[in-house]
This record gives sequence, structure tokens and C-alpha cells, in this order.
Amino acid sequence: MPIDDLPRLGLGTYSDADREQWTDTVETALDVGYRHVDTAQVYENERYVGEGIAASDVDRDDLFLATKTVHIDLPPEPSGVPDAIDGCLDRLGVDYVDLLYVHWPSGLYDAEAVLPAFDDAVDDGRIRNVGLSNFTPELLDEAREVLDAPVAAHQVELHPLLQQDELVEYAQRHDHWLVAYSPLAQGEVVDVPVLREIADKHDATPAQVSLAWLSSKDNVAAIPKASSRDHLRENLAALDLELDDEDVARIEAIDREQRFVDPDHAPWNR
Repeated sequence: MPIDDLPRLGLGTYSDADREQWTDTVETALDVGYRHVDTAQVYENERYVGEGIAASDVDRDDLFLATKTVHIDLPPEPSGVPDAIDGCLDRLGVDYVDLLYVHWPSGLYDAEAVLPAFDDAVDDGRIRNVGLSNFTPELLDEAREVLDAPVAAHQVELHPLLQQDELVEYAQRHDHWLVAYSPLAQGEVVDVPVLREIADKHDATPAQVSLAWLSSKDNVAAIPKASSRDHLRENLAALDLELDDEDVARIEAIDREQRFVDPDHAPWNR
């Protein structure tokens, strides 16, 4: 699926346990209408995500599949990156992914060592688009200088309690997607008074309000995690919720900047 057609709402698949659940969850999500699935090497569930895709009736070309790889074998030897890319494809059981992210620019990350392997994978068709995750504007600039392929997407924690204005503006200026993980602030949005009031106004849920706010922004998509059919449908229905200017202004006036994902928990820091 072309990057321009990236669905505004996808399925996030991070979990610390019960990774096998993602086979059924992914198959269910595709059945109810999802066409964007996101996983990662370090989630240790790519195999199960791939099994869910294989079990569904959705044609592979109609699905936008994204994963993330890491750079644990660097520096100084860059040979580990192609192997990591192949490992993602093998575990997913696919010939290509629509989007492959560099997961974190920390630890052993070095742009000159890592990113050329991504260009090579684009050239030989193993990946369709290059993404970055948890980068600063300065590191985004560096990556854009090193890469031959365009940066297609940047994935970060983004929700009404962490609005990431600088990175939203950067994505819009450079015309790449900003993909929001933890878009429901790991469930905390349900207790935010402003979001509850807006939800009541629209006969919706605070989660739907948060997702509608994100999807209303140019160049922004979201990948909430859900497992039950009802929650999957509820999140997808947020795309039909239209917030008015007053709603948006109230959300953007929320005076909090709270992260729920700690980079110190990245695998290379354990």
C-alpha cells in the first residue's frame, strides 16, 4: 500500500506478555476493517502478528504493515542491520513490509552505519518505506541527510497529555507522517475532565475524542492498542467523529506534558 494511503488509524501491538494473543487480535482487527498494523522486533510478537495476517481474508497488497528493527550489533560493524531486517521479514512471514522504522536513536545507533542498509532494503524491495521512531528534530535532520530514500514516517508518543507540537510541525513542514503510539496515554485520557466533557457533548468516549483529535491533524496517524472486537470497533469509529474548533482549542489548551513510555526501558538499556 502506498505511503500516501497510510490509514489514519492502525493497530498497535505492544504488550509485555501473552504475545500469542496477537494472532487472533490481528485477524479480528482486519475483519472489522483495520488496514494498518504496527509491530516491532523488540515486541517479540512479529511471528504472531504474521500468523494473524496470514489467517485473514485481507489481500496483502491491501494492508499497510509496519515494523521496527534495532541496531544491537553496532558499532563498528554494520553487517547486523541487513540481518535484522531479514529477521523481521522472516518472523512476519512476508516478502516485504510497507514501512520499517529505526526503533530508537540511542545506545549503539549511528546514522552512517545503520541507514545505508535501509536504503539498500528499499532498492531491493524488502521494504517500501523508511521510518524513524523517537528521533529529535536534530536527529531527523541528520537522517534526512544520510538517507537516499525519503523519511516516510516518524513514530513517537503523542496524545493530548503530550502534544509534541514541534514534531507535528516538523512532519507537516517536511511532509512525512507522524504516527502516534500510546495515543490514549495508556488509558489516562479517560480521566481528563476536558476530554470527558467533549465526549459527553458528542455522545462519544474520551478515547474516541483523543483519536479524533489526532486524526484531524494534517500528517498525523495513530496506532492505539486494543484486543477485544468491541474496543477495536470503538477505536475505528473515532474516524467518524468530527470535532469543532472549540473542541480542538480546548484539547490543545490542556496544560500537561506527561510521558508514559520510558526510553530507559529500551532493550539495550536493560
